Amino acid sequence: MSVICLIALLSASEILSASSCWHRRLSTVLNIAIVPMVLTFFLIVGYKVGEVIGS
Repeated sequence: MSVICLIALLSASEILSASSCWHRRLSTVLNIAIVPMVLTFFLIVGYKVGEVIGS
């Protein structure tokens, strides 16, 4: 579920950056939501890869 949310936020960021609705405040709000989700995603992927390599 969180991966779907991350994809939606990244898509919204890309779409809005190409439109006239893009503002610095909107960029900040989206980054506040995106950055922790990306870090968590990479930590989960790293853990799963380590789990597979370890067994």
